[in-house]
Amino acid sequence: MKKFAKTHEWVLLEDNIAYIGISEHAAEELGDVTFVELPEVGKEIKKGDVLCTLESVKSASDVYAPISGKIVEVNSTLDSNPEIINDSPEKDGWIVKIEVSNKEELDELLSEEEYKKSL
Repeated sequence: MKKFAKTHEWVLLEDNIAYIGISEHAAEELGDVTFVELPEVGKEIKKGDVLCTLESVKSASDVYAPISGKIVEVNSTLDSNPEIINDSPEKDGWIVKIEVSNKEELDELLSEEEYKKSL
């Protein structure tokens, strides 16, 4: 089940690995993404830390970690095709995979229905 942060990131948990990206709403608000500054694999992050920066034709925006853990993979396709975030923000446009260190943090995130109501 996909969960959402109030800061417009989504999390999809598979076993102990979480895919993280930005919501369709956030992608629409950003405009055309032109560059993604991906974090380093192996980096430990805490919930609320800046995960990466997205640059678009409108502005640059930070993406925040909705949960804590260790980055185990980045979507390197975004280096050459950052527009995937606009085309498929909640599927192919995932940004990182994180090995979750505190599953209880997932309980603090919103369901898709709760997230859509909050917009």
